[in-house]
Amino acid sequence: MSTPSRIEVPEAFAIAYGANGSSAQAWTAELPRLGGDVLGRWRLRLDGPAAHGMASLVLPVAQANGTPAVLKFQQPREETAGAVIGLRAWKGNGAVRLLDYDEESGTQLLERLDATRPLSTIDDDQTATQVLAELLARLTSAPAPEGLRHLSDIAAAMLDQAPQAVAALRDPAEQQLVRSCASAVAELIGEPGDRLLHWDLHHDNVLAGEREPWLAIDPEPLAGDPGFDLWPALDGRWDTVVASGDVTRAVLRRFDQLTEVLGLDRRRAAGWTLGRVLQNALWDVEDGRATLDPAQVALATALLGRPG
Repeated sequence: MSTPSRIEVPEAFAIAYGANGSSAQAWTAELPRLGGDVLGRWRLRLDGPAAHGMASLVLPVAQANGTPAVLKFQQPREETAGAVIGLRAWKGNGAVRLLDYDEESGTQLLERLDATRPLSTIDDDQTATQVLAELLARLTSAPAPEGLRHLSDIAAAMLDQAPQAVAALRDPAEQQLVRSCASAVAELIGEPGDRLLHWDLHHDNVLAGEREPWLAIDPEPLAGDPGFDLWPALDGRWDTVVASGDVTRAVLRRFDQLTEVLGLDRRRAAGWTLGRVLQNALWDVEDGRATLDPAQVALATALLGRPG
């Protein structure tokens, strides 16, 4: 099988990712050579046009026996290494199957799923939420392996940063909301959990497959309480929540459906979900914003007002 000695990196990806600094620029500059080397060592041939997100480049390939797969290139960093640890632990149970990994280039060889059919193409919100809930139940049933970030450390750092974020916000109501989120985290930090979390399981990180109807992709795993994994499913496809005409009711319906399937204590799950709102607020303030995203405010308000 003839394989190229270099791969073509889309200019749009090189420019966008290179804007992250000199380290990112050096990595993208090396990608053509590193990618070509991986193709040769793994006896792969290119099998379609490249696709990319904000931080990864994906190439459809065929293996030596003709089986379709994809190469996913990401700059090696803590989150990238964590993804590989998580995928190896799941072994394809609810998640895309990792076939091989090249540490030098941060390249994952993955089973190929149908990128044209993400879960976001399912119109019925209750059906889509059920898929997310069932995948989360499977993924978080696994104990977290060694080598992952811990929710306890992330939560402690958030509580340290919360007072500064409160001071940076203009609206007193939003300041109080951040304080309430921080208080919820402070109540739970002593029991951070030990499950393997995906951390980013939203509608577009679930693709249709042949081995299973739906499988999770793009994890950024950490060890912690499954309640910390609910936020993307609650926040995803926010236009659907708004279009329902009753945002609070739609949020709580999703929340109740998720927690029922996962068998979670709803008070704890609400507290850790407020922790995700706190995390987003801290990132917004770090980016120089003085107001919170309205969707985050609505989501947190719905959970804070929930009885029990």
